[in-house]
Amino acid sequence: MDDTEYGRFVDWDKMESGGQEQSPKVLNCNDLQELKQLSRQGYWAKNHSLRAKVYKKLIKDIPCRTVTPDASVYRDIVGKIVGKRSASTLPLPEFVDDRQVPTYCLNSEGIGSVRKVIMCISNQFPDISFCPALPSIVALLLHYSQDEAECFESVSRILACNDPNRRLVDQTFLAFESSCMTFGDLAGKYCQGPHKLMVAVSEDVMEVYSDWQRWLFGDLPFNYVTRVFDVFLVEGYKVLFRIALALLKFFQKVRGGQPMESNNVKRDLQEFVRDISKSVSPEKTFRESLCYPALLP
Repeated sequence: MDDTEYGRFVDWDKMESGGQEQSPKVLNCNDLQELKQLSRQGYWAKNHSLRAKVYKKLIKDIPCRTVTPDASVYRDIVGKIVGKRSASTLPLPEFVDDRQVPTYCLNSEGIGSVRKVIMCISNQFPDISFCPALPSIVALLLHYSQDEAECFESVSRILACNDPNRRLVDQTFLAFESSCMTFGDLAGKYCQGPHKLMVAVSEDVMEVYSDWQRWLFGDLPFNYVTRVFDVFLVEGYKVLFRIALALLKFFQKVRGGQPMESNNVKRDLQEFVRDISKSVSPEKTFRESLCYPALLP
């Protein structure tokens, strides 16, 4: 697989390419523990072609329910769903936040394709009632997909995972709300300093923590969210908690000495995550995320 097989939707001027020539080109590993270590170390993070291959393999290995929509289904339905409407103006389903559609390093065709894929996902997954992470996941995978149909199939497999021991994406408000409460509990236990700050400056700390997934899937820059996704596909949902806790801790370190008002703390956190490259590298973020032993497999 080379760039021509997966870069159709990419604005290459925006994609980081440093170190591509010296980085590994293949991944010969099937051992889960070794995969965990390699993903945490960013083994395939600097080679876009290798990352595309790894994503394809990891997603193909996800155990799914018997009837899971694939690329051929997408090709059958996309024309009926989109019709003659402009892809860039397609309305999104209510279960995603229309304001949280990241463009990352997509070109104009890719930006429109995100909406097309999401609309077809909505058609094939009628049980989804709340899935704020979906736009980010679709946008991210489009960078490494040969076409929209392949991206659709990849996202479908993630949504259709039926391994009872492997949680991936929240698809109902109840599941999302539960994850927010869990994150609040984890913050109070493992990030006591940042948590006390949030309690002190927030009228409702759970309202602040309700954005925890959006920090990851929406606010993080592309070269950070891809690192999250690298590990997420190997280790599952706990990775998201670990990274979000690390972001909360870094926010306190960077912004803790500055005055914050209760009505601005959510915005301040969002701006910090969006501009995280000014203060924290992806490597440092991941090192911090490994400091929570109870959340490590």
